[in-house]
Amino acid sequence: MALQDSVTERRTAPRLEPIERPRTPSELQRPAFLVNFPFSYSTEIANNAWMTDVAEEERKPDTKRAMTQFLSLYSFLASEGLVYLLPTPRLEGLQDLVFTANLGIILAHLDPSPVLVSSFTSEPRRGESEVGLSLFGSMGYEVHFAPHRFEGEADLKHLHDNVYVGGYGLRSEREGYEWMEREFDIEIVKVRETDPYLYHLDCTVFPLTREDTLVCTEMFERGEVAEIERHTNVIDVGVDECYSGICNSVRLSNTILNGSSLHDLSAGSEDYHYEVKKNRRLEDIAVEHAMEVSYFDLGEYMKGGALLSCMVMHLNRYSYAFRLV
Repeated sequence: MALQDSVTERRTAPRLEPIERPRTPSELQRPAFLVNFPFSYSTEIANNAWMTDVAEEERKPDTKRAMTQFLSLYSFLASEGLVYLLPTPRLEGLQDLVFTANLGIILAHLDPSPVLVSSFTSEPRRGESEVGLSLFGSMGYEVHFAPHRFEGEADLKHLHDNVYVGGYGLRSEREGYEWMEREFDIEIVKVRETDPYLYHLDCTVFPLTREDTLVCTEMFERGEVAEIERHTNVIDVGVDECYSGICNSVRLSNTILNGSSLHDLSAGSEDYHYEVKKNRRLEDIAVEHAMEVSYFDLGEYMKGGALLSCMVMHLNRYSYAFRLV
């Protein structure tokens, strides 16, 4: 009997007491991101304007190539930061889980930083909310669920301090931002989105530094632009440059990461012309701010109507504290 008791004792997991304040990646003095390997990625359901323009067979991704492209981006992020891999549950209907920028947002102005999990407008994505709630809870975050339609940091960009820009009208609701302001000591400049091809704010707004922000001013009302200008220096970028993904970028230390499939385009074609124009403009902006640009071929994800910023969720904004001089 004594031997059996000893075996039972060894097989019983020790009881772990919760620490008073869980440590999370948001507290690290190093960039931290969340990505998802494209195990469940597909384009079966067309849920944005880019996808509906392409026949179902033409937009079907090459799985092996998509994985290779993902690993290129993952490796670069991991070279300077901590990169969490969001597990892919064995569930149906998670075709867009790889686009983690829509999963939620870390409210970086609060300490400790809570996470707000998205309430999706896009029906094929609604199952992702439960995945996010479970993950962030297990990581020790204080987790909140948006009571209004809201699609994550892709629609809510952090400028500095407690100031954010929030896009509404297509995927997120203005009422959600008003609720956030009441609950989280946050100031949100609310701008209406109207172009179905630029359906998240990361298509038209990219915070470059804590003082400078790329904004497609043509897409917003004059009063909205003036309100943004109260909080940041606006670097105006054109609509064509936004269609090519100039704002769909991620900053890692002093490097701007951007998606570009230039080498897959026919030289002299219209698409080639627009891509070269976008790249040159981004490179000029980078040089002016003592930064550099790294491009990643993410053509398989463009078939899902997405670009680089869609694939990365910030767990902190440490890159914006990086000293450039």
